[in-house]
Amino acid sequence: MIRITDTVKHLIIINVIMFIGTMAIGGNTFYDWFAMHFPKNEDFSYWQVITHMFMHGGFMHLALNMFGLWMFGTPVEQVLGSKRFLFIYFSAGLGALALQLGEYYFRFMPYFNELMASGYSKSEILQMLSTARGVNGMSSIQHQNLQEAFYLYSVIMVGASGCLMGILAAFGIMNPEARLMLIFLPIPVKAKYFIPALLIIETIMGLKGQSIFGGANIAHFAHVGGAITGGFIMWYWKKNQFNQNRWDL
Repeated sequence: MIRITDTVKHLIIINVIMFIGTMAIGGNTFYDWFAMHFPKNEDFSYWQVITHMFMHGGFMHLALNMFGLWMFGTPVEQVLGSKRFLFIYFSAGLGALALQLGEYYFRFMPYFNELMASGYSKSEILQMLSTARGVNGMSSIQHQNLQEAFYLYSVIMVGASGCLMGILAAFGIMNPEARLMLIFLPIPVKAKYFIPALLIIETIMGLKGQSIFGGANIAHFAHVGGAITGGFIMWYWKKNQFNQNRWDL
C-alpha cells in the first residue's frame, strides 16, 4: 500500500468535510454557496472559483476522485514536496475551470446575442434567465434561444476532477513508462500513451456531449484543461528548472 502524504491527506479530509456538509445542511444550499455557477448567474460568487474544487455530486463522484488523488497525488507529492504539489493541484483546477467556462461561453453568447438582436435588452434577458420564464409575444425561435441560454446560465460545476487530471498528467510526465489502466478497462498502458489517448477521448466526448460510460453532465473540457495545465507545469519544471535532487522548495 502507498503511504498517504500529508497534503494529499488534508485535501481528502477537506473534500470529505465539504461532502458531509452538503448532506447535513442540504445540497441545494451548499451548491448555491460553494458550487461554481455560470458568471452571469446571480448566484455566482468569486469564492466559487476555488470552493467548487471541494464539492462533489454524489458519493461515487467523491470516492473515485479521492481514490485517484491518493493513488497519483501521493507519489507526485513525495517527489515535488507539498508547496509545488499544491501549485500544480490548484493551477490544474483553475485551468480546468477556464477551459470549461470558455466552452460554455462559446455556446452561450450566440443565443444571448440573438435575443439582444431581437430587441430585448441585456437586463431583460438576464431577468428572463433568472426567473426561467419568457415573456408574452416571444416567437418560437426566441423561446428556443432562451431555453438554450438558460441551460448554460443555470449549469454548475463541482468536483476535484480537473485538479486530479492535472496531477495524473504530472505523474505521467514524471513516470512516462509507468503502466496505467482505467477501472472499467483493466488493460495496462504506458503513461506516455495512456494520458494522450485519454485526452483525445475526453475532447471527442466533450465535442459530442456524450460519455463512453453513459454519465450525464460530465465536464469533459474541464478534464482536458486540468490535464494540459498540470502536464505543462510538470514538463516545464522537469525540463528547465530542477534536477533530481532539487524538486522541493
